[in-house]
Amino acid sequence: MKLRTKLTLFNAISKLVIVTLFILLLPNIIENINQSYTDSRLIKQKDKFLERVKENGIKFYIEDGENYGSYLPLKEEYISLDEVDPSYFLDTIKDEQRLVERDTIDYRILSHTFKVGTRNYLLEVGKSTESIGETTGPLQNIAFQILLGMILLTILADQIFSTYILRPLSIIIRTKLIGNKFPKFTVYKEVKTSTVDFQQLDLSIHRMVETIETAFQKEREFISNASHELMTPISILQSKIENMFEQDDVADELKLRLMEMQKILNRLKSITKTLLLISQIENDQFLKEDKITARELIEDVNEEISIRLQDKNISLNTNIIDDAELLGVNKFLLFNLLFNLVNNAIKYNKPNGEITITAQWDKGNYTISVADTGIGIADEEMPYIFNRFKKMKQSLSQDSFGLGLPIVKSIATFHHIGITVNSNHGVGSKFTLTFPSKVTGKSPGN
Repeated sequence: MKLRTKLTLFNAISKLVIVTLFILLLPNIIENINQSYTDSRLIKQKDKFLERVKENGIKFYIEDGENYGSYLPLKEEYISLDEVDPSYFLDTIKDEQRLVERDTIDYRILSHTFKVGTRNYLLEVGKSTESIGETTGPLQNIAFQILLGMILLTILADQIFSTYILRPLSIIIRTKLIGNKFPKFTVYKEVKTSTVDFQQLDLSIHRMVETIETAFQKEREFISNASHELMTPISILQSKIENMFEQDDVADELKLRLMEMQKILNRLKSITKTLLLISQIENDQFLKEDKITARELIEDVNEEISIRLQDKNISLNTNIIDDAELLGVNKFLLFNLLFNLVNNAIKYNKPNGEITITAQWDKGNYTISVADTGIGIADEEMPYIFNRFKKMKQSLSQDSFGLGLPIVKSIATFHHIGITVNSNHGVGSKFTLTFPSKVTGKSPGN
């Protein structure tokens, strides 16, 4: 999951938690708001009534001991004025019940005593709790809709801001780590950003890649130069040994030693040629302008390696389910790739074993696989099979330099061919080459 998505998801979840808590608390909040509003309104009505009493006099409301009372038609609000004992004092707002025309109604009542002259009066201003509750539902709906709209707006704003603030990081990853072939040996291009952390990250990655690229370049130059320089003395030594063989006065014992020397030189020459080939591949010194069908490629390898198959008494089965023309390739390198895989399958196979080469379309990609009934590869050695000069335990007894699979890997990388390996120790191995669409022919559906 991308960082931007994680940030947006976190913001959305956190806001959802806030909304949930708000919804749970909303009834109490609305109730408190309604109650505070009602209390404030009752106080204003009290103050207004007292002002009228002051202007009109108390006798305007109470005369000859009759109490004053006034109700709205639906009994939602009322106001009453009674004369009470001079020592009686009350100044409260609370919920109480009142009997109105044989109906018991719940009211929110403000009770307040005040004196006019020597007499004490009790003023009550009430509002029915039912009418107060009628506004709770609509207020909750309005509050919820407003909150939901704000949440959606903030999520959208978070997404836009996250995209904007993380854009330099995406550019760094895409251009410095993913988007280019490594090592790329290109000039440093600064990613424009005002975030100091991203600036430091960009510069640090560039310095790291630059250091690695320098080391890669030095290694490539050394291998290339050393391989070229070694070929000349090796060839000279081989020529001198061959000339010594032609002399009549060379003893048989010396000839045996010369043969051993020639064998060692051949091995050294083979290693040097292999290293030179890898260096040339990695330095892009080959063109990819050829085309060849999978059938032709497999038949060429089969023809070249048939003698080794007979010597080891190993059968090679070719299963070309779907043939395809491989475009934009180097035939020489592609031949070497498949040859090395089959050669390894022969080298590490069991007596009277089998090798199966299968070519087919698989999930829209063209694949060529090489499966054997050999000794397999141990799980702990699997991560290192493409390392140069890394010889597996089972290959120590073989005449191997540990360069076959590195060549395969270099050629595959050069052609952008994917390699997957499935192996069971003691059962066999299967190497699968997956060709990219740009170098394959037409799939069955086209």
